[in-house]
Formats: sequence, C-alpha cells, structure tokens
Amino acid sequence: MTEESTAVETVETLDTSLTAVEEAPVEQTRPLAEPAKPDAGGFVWGTGRRKAAVARVRVKPGEGKFLIKGKEVDDFFSEPQHRAQCLAPLKATGMEGKLDIYVNTAGGGITGQAGAVMLGLARALKGYDPTLEQALRDEGYLSRDSRKVERKKYGQRGARRRFQFSKR
Repeated sequence: MTEESTAVETVETLDTSLTAVEEAPVEQTRPLAEPAKPDAGGFVWGTGRRKAAVARVRVKPGEGKFLIKGKEVDDFFSEPQHRAQCLAPLKATGMEGKLDIYVNTAGGGITGQAGAVMLGLARALKGYDPTLEQALRDEGYLSRDSRKVERKKYGQRGARRRFQFSKR
C-alpha cells in the first residue's frame, strides 16, 4: 500500500516538473559575431582556397545570379559533382535564389577551384548572416581542406615512387 502511494506521488511530482520545463522561455540563439560590413558596391567578401586554387567570392542580395569568371556555374563547371559542390552551402542554408554571387578563381585545376568556391561562398555567407554559421559548420563547409601535393624528392621518380632497382 505504501509503495503504491509513493509511486503515485513520484509520478505527480514528475508531471509538475515537466510542465515547469515546458513553460520556461526559450532562449534566442544569438549570432557568434556581427555581420560583416558590405563594401562600396554592397558586397560581402569571402576567400576560399584548396590545393593551389584561390577563389574570391562576392555576395549581395539579389535574384539568384551565380557567375564564375563571367560565366554561369553550369557553363564553368561541366561535371555535376563540381556544380553540386559549389551550390552546397546555399542549399544547406536555404539561401538559393536570394543572393547574387560573383566569383573570381585562379590557379589549380577544376576540382581545386570547385573546393575553393565552396569554402569562399561559405565564408561569405557567414559574413552576410552570422546566424548561418552553425548550419555551415555542421556540414563542414567552413573547414579548409589543407591537403596538398607532396613534393618530389631528389633521387626518386616522384614523391614516393623510386627508380627501378636491379641487382644484376
């Protein structure tokens, strides 16, 4: 009998504590930093690097243009994975069609430039609206890929490959 009454009391206290938690005000998540100040043209800048490629990305509110060196992203990158990589930060933050994006790339190859555009766009989005930083960071778009080609060593054919050895 006493066990049942203590169990009922425990359940009642749990119910009251749960309602207290539900009624507590929800805290607003504040951005980690202030928004970046736009330049004279109204653009927020972001720089991305991967391998030997560098991408300078400018972002401003608009109708959704995405130009890389004056060409549409579909014309500049012929491979679908490179296009998807460039557009990934926009999809993760839900900003597709809301911003005009202009990119200048230099150095490296197609894959390096696609990775550089992705990082530069993520950094520019973070500067444009700091509340997007957590979504970008969770997807890994704000982390620089620091891998580079290993240098060739003297006395070898490549970084690791050696010349063929013959005993006779």
